[in-house]
Amino acid sequence: MNDYTLRELEAWGDRIEELVRSAGLECYEQFFEICDYEDMLCYEAYAGMPSHYPHWSFGKMYERQRTFYQYNLVGLPYEMVINSDPCLAYLMRDNTLALQVLTMAHVYGHNDFFKNNRLFKEYTRAELTVELFKNHADRVRGYMADPSIGPDRVERILDAAHALRYQLQRFGKREQKHDREQLTKESEQDIPDRLKNDLLTFLAERGKLTEWERNLVYIVRDETFYFLPQLETKIMNEGWASFWHYKLLNRLALPQSLHWEFLQRHNLVVRPHANRINPYFLGFNIFTYLEETYGLDYIFQVRTQERDQSFLRRYLTRELCEKLCLFSYTVRGNDIVVKEVGDEEGWKTVRDDLVKGVGLGSIPCVVPLAVERDQLVLEHVFEGWELDITYARETLKYVVDLWGGRVSLKTQLSGKAKRLICSEDKVVSLIDDI
Repeated sequence: MNDYTLRELEAWGDRIEELVRSAGLECYEQFFEICDYEDMLCYEAYAGMPSHYPHWSFGKMYERQRTFYQYNLVGLPYEMVINSDPCLAYLMRDNTLALQVLTMAHVYGHNDFFKNNRLFKEYTRAELTVELFKNHADRVRGYMADPSIGPDRVERILDAAHALRYQLQRFGKREQKHDREQLTKESEQDIPDRLKNDLLTFLAERGKLTEWERNLVYIVRDETFYFLPQLETKIMNEGWASFWHYKLLNRLALPQSLHWEFLQRHNLVVRPHANRINPYFLGFNIFTYLEETYGLDYIFQVRTQERDQSFLRRYLTRELCEKLCLFSYTVRGNDIVVKEVGDEEGWKTVRDDLVKGVGLGSIPCVVPLAVERDQLVLEHVFEGWELDITYARETLKYVVDLWGGRVSLKTQLSGKAKRLICSEDKVVSLIDDI
C-alpha cells in the first residue's frame, strides 16, 4: 500500500458508506479491489470487465495507453467502476489515502446513479452483467477454437459489428431478438417497422450470415446496449458522482492534511478543460446550481429521469452559460466563427450546439431504407452535419460484410443529394442521387 494500511482504508470506507446511507443514496452492494497500474491499464482496455471476449482492438487500446502512460503523456483513472450488482470498482494501489477516500465517495455516486437512472433500468440488468460478459467471452473463444471457424473469421465479423455498433434503436424500448419463424413471417417486407431505426439488428436478422456469425453480431449488440446508458449520461453521471464526493467528504471531518489534499484533487477533477467540455466540470456545476435553486429532493428526481441531452436542454441556463464561460464555434473556410453567450440568441445557440454533440448525438445516424433487387439501401438521417466521406466509405465495406451483397447510402454533401455505392468486392463510388 502507500502511506496507509488496508485496515485504515476499510475504516474510511465504512464511514463513507454510513454517510451514503444517511444522505439518501440508494446503492447496490459495493465491492472495491486494489490494483496496480498494469492491472488498471488492462481493466481500462477491457471496459473494467473481469471477463471479456478477445479482440485485437482491446490489445491495441492497452498498448496505446501503456505507451502514453510510460511517456507521461496521459494519467490513469483514479478509479474504474462498472454497472453491476454487486457494484465493482477498482482503486489504484499508488493513490494517496486522501485520493482513495475521495475516490470511494465518488464511486458511491456512480453506484447510486447506475441503480436509479431510468436509462440504466431500461437497457441493463445489473445483476446479470458479469455473467453476461463471461458467457459472451466463452462463446467467442469457443468459435475461435473451432477448427471449422478459427480466429480470422471471427475477427472479420467482430470488426464489422464493432464498426456499426451504435447504429441501433436509439430511443424507446430496445428491440428483442426474434426467432426464425417470426422472421419468416416478415420476409415479404423490405424493412419491418420495428427495424426501421435499427440497422445492426436488421443486418443480424436479414444479412447472409451463418448462425455463429449472427450470434457474434448479437453479442456486440447486447454489449452495446449495456454501454449505451453510460454514453448517453456521461455528463450527468460524472457530475452526480463529483457532486456527492464533494458533499460526503465535507461531512466526513477529514484531518486537515487530508482535507487540504481532497480540495486540491477535487478542483483538478472539476476544473474546465481548454478546447473541450469536461463532463465532471459541467455536470458538477449544474447539479450544484439545481440543489441551491430547487433543493436536494429535486436533484434526486433529475438524476432518475434525465439523459445528457434533456439535462442540458432543461437546466443549462443563460446564467450558468455565463458563469462557466461557455461558447461555441464553427469553421467557415479558413475562419473560425465564435458564438458567445452575450444575448438571448447567443446562449441558446451555445446550449443547443452542446446538446447536439453529447451522447449518440455525436454519432451519425444511418438507417435501413429499402431492399432493391438484393441491394440494401441505407439513409443518413441528416441533421445539419455532413458525413466524413473517407470514414463512410470504410464503414460501408463493413455493411457489405454483414449484408452479403451490394450496399448504397443516401446522404447530403454541400446541400446536394449524393449516394455512396459499395459493390460486393468493396469498390466504393460516389454519385449524384437523382
